[in-house]
Amino acid sequence: MTDLDVLFDLVPALRERESVAELAGGLTNTNYKVLTPAGAYVVRVSAKDSGLLAIDRENEYLNTVAAADAGVGAAVVDYLPERSLLVLEFIEGTTQTSADMQRGDRLDWVAEACRRLHAGRPFRDDFNMFDIQRRYLQLVQERGFRLPERYLEFEPQVRRIEAAMAARDEGTVPCNNDLLAENFIDVGDRFRLIDYEYSGMNDACFELGNVWSESNLSLPQLDELVGHYYGEHLANKVARARLWGLMSKYGWTLWASIQDGVSHIDFDFWTWGMEKYDRAVAEFDGPDFDRLVEDVQRAD
Repeated sequence: MTDLDVLFDLVPALRERESVAELAGGLTNTNYKVLTPAGAYVVRVSAKDSGLLAIDRENEYLNTVAAADAGVGAAVVDYLPERSLLVLEFIEGTTQTSADMQRGDRLDWVAEACRRLHAGRPFRDDFNMFDIQRRYLQLVQERGFRLPERYLEFEPQVRRIEAAMAARDEGTVPCNNDLLAENFIDVGDRFRLIDYEYSGMNDACFELGNVWSESNLSLPQLDELVGHYYGEHLANKVARARLWGLMSKYGWTLWASIQDGVSHIDFDFWTWGMEKYDRAVAEFDGPDFDRLVEDVQRAD
């Protein structure tokens, strides 16, 4: 028996497995689709260095259960923390791509899935990209990981965004916080949302801005997404989502730097991060930055 067989035999639901296939896309874990006579499951085996990336596996497990209870996430079948193993329902459907999202014909579905998640019971921990970005930056500097050119030059703008966000307390809701296109599954009449590694209580506009950022949607599509979510166009919410999208790009750039330094996964993390960083720089240097900081403090 392989090490994987020994691991899977620890889970009663997986013992009569008929096939095991590795799933593409995991950057902090390895994912498998396991087919059994009773149905299909997803098995996530976590990477050992994921704690450096502010991933708490117990928080992930508890929030995954809550997301399933909200009717949007996959059901948890088993959890073996001592083995870094999480077993989930396999959701039959079509995994989305950035190109799918950029068509813009399902932005109402995106908003509806987010609203369902956000209306669920509270998640265990908080998620704040300002805090995470500071932690990542300290780690990158202490360990001598690569830092993009001009990165520190934008810290004053980041502090301006943080102060502007704090001027209006929007409260927090249960958020996925990592809604790249591939975490949306089209099940025929709606989207379901997977992958709760970075989940936590957060500003709802972070979720919307993160969707915009991860799929590289247009600015009119961001306006439409925010409108679907809130039921009307609100300039301060659009500005808030856009600035959170900027912070998402700026913060996840350091995630890529850390992964570039520690991960054994065969993936070009640096190029992935620099694509985000280049788009963040364009926002920092662009003509709309000062207006966005003002708009986010407006009362629509």
